[in-house]
Amino acid sequence: MIFKIFTSHPQSVGESYWQHLGFATATGGTMILGGLACMVHGLFPFLCNRTGSKTIARLHDRMSAGARHAVMEKNHSDLSQQPAE
Repeated sequence: MIFKIFTSHPQSVGESYWQHLGFATATGGTMILGGLACMVHGLFPFLCNRTGSKTIARLHDRMSAGARHAVMEKNHSDLSQQPAE
């Protein structure tokens, strides 16, 4: 029972627990660094001119690539076809 709460979501996006942990951790770290770069840019407009937008584009490409995207797209389409509660 307890094992299922750790594995059901990763399985829903076609990953093992460890694959999902790696992907989520790397994505979160990238978001933090990109956010910090945006804050630096706000204070010093001559620094990190494109870091934030490049980070967003890179994360979008990563989230939209490969088998993971196909599984996520199917899951979202299944959800949109369910009646509202």
